[in-house]
Amino acid sequence: MKKLFFALIAMPLFLALTDAFRPEGASHLFLQAAYADDDDSDSADSDSDNDDADDDDDRDDSQSQKANQNNQKNRNTGSVSGPSPLRWLFGGQNRRQQAPASTGLTPPAGPLAQFASSEIIVFNISPQDLQSLLDGGFSVLDERSVSGGTVRSYRLSPPTNTSLQDARDAVRALPSGGNADFNHFYRLDRGDNQCSGQHCAAFALIGWPQQVSELPNRCAIGIRIGMVDTGLNENHSTFDGANLKVLRLADQDRRASKASHGTAVAAILIGQPDTRSPGLLPGSELVAVDAFYRSGRDERADAFTLVEALYTLADEQVSVINLSLSGPENSVLAAAINDIKETRGIALIAAAGNNGPGAAPAYPAAFSGVLGVTAVDRNKRIYRRANRGSYIDLAAPGVNVWSAASVKGAKWKTGTSFAVPFFSAATAIVRQGNPELTVDDVFELLKSKAEDLGEPGADSIFGAGLLSVSTLCEDW
Repeated sequence: MKKLFFALIAMPLFLALTDAFRPEGASHLFLQAAYADDDDSDSADSDSDNDDADDDDDRDDSQSQKANQNNQKNRNTGSVSGPSPLRWLFGGQNRRQQAPASTGLTPPAGPLAQFASSEIIVFNISPQDLQSLLDGGFSVLDERSVSGGTVRSYRLSPPTNTSLQDARDAVRALPSGGNADFNHFYRLDRGDNQCSGQHCAAFALIGWPQQVSELPNRCAIGIRIGMVDTGLNENHSTFDGANLKVLRLADQDRRASKASHGTAVAAILIGQPDTRSPGLLPGSELVAVDAFYRSGRDERADAFTLVEALYTLADEQVSVINLSLSGPENSVLAAAINDIKETRGIALIAAAGNNGPGAAPAYPAAFSGVLGVTAVDRNKRIYRRANRGSYIDLAAPGVNVWSAASVKGAKWKTGTSFAVPFFSAATAIVRQGNPELTVDDVFELLKSKAEDLGEPGADSIFGAGLLSVSTLCEDW
């Protein structure tokens, strides 16, 4: 009887002690083991030499959200809620209840906004139609003029008590307002960051010379590439001696974008040979436009600013524009892209998106005339989060690509974002050696040289296949 009595007393005490020392959100220590999802682990993203001070580079917020969701689930099932058995044993219930300690986690974020909540943008609307909108209660929030005033775009605020849908329809109904649209947001196509292999693996996969000095002179001189991305760290050692120009167009009143994504993409393009993150075309000139800003935890660019960024690069006379970003379809952006391709003869190359095989098409990659690039790993397998669809044109290395980190050193990068620079570099070289070719001709030539992957012929996973540049400067 004594043993039974002590067992009844000891068991609650034992459970209470395990509750007191176990991590919040976990079951009793002796009942459950812990498991980690390595796909999004920050530890995999750290620099192998531990010399990068920016430990948050490319961190996937899904980890924090997942932890919050698990924590909330445990709360709902009662595994962590309610008073501790220790307090029950010693009469703690009668004391004043204390506020729960902070877990250090923020509530799970909801879906990111797809467009600005009260803005309409329109491209090259006539003065007469603009005035009619102003007379009807619209107001101009911002006006941008590029290319010597020949291209004008407007950011408008709808009349009070008018839905955004109705406001867009009203602008589109005007003779020159047909391209009006919401001010959509575009985000960076970075993915999870798994670390393995050597930094030259991506070069070898497509036949790019691992020593860029092996490229014939005509492949490395006079090339001028543009990119629209986040800001970048111009003082990174990978850019020492590089021909780099950075322009910031994002709203100066907003928090500046981080330097992680832009630094990595730029380094893949023009990182210097003797650094830890050598690029594809270190002797080329890169004009980088920062069109991104931060809103809370969201890092984004809006369509209105993207249009200005594209024309800014067009005026810089680049031959190729790298767009390692994606978002929804937008008619104003579509009109600008078509104009830049057709009247300026500039090649635009964009990321396929990292939203998964069942996701809707990602833009601008899905626009007609833009080369949509997906990502593969070193075994030529598709990146697990890559979008799929008929708009996928070609594949390039995009899983565990070695590139510069935002502060110093280098990291492994994964996502369709990091596949785009390989095609931007290849396109720039083809255009440099064959100035008589149109943008479409260049794209078709790249497709004809590709290594077919997946089903025979072009498909919705790999497009025409893997970029192949083994004869990049020999017969192009």
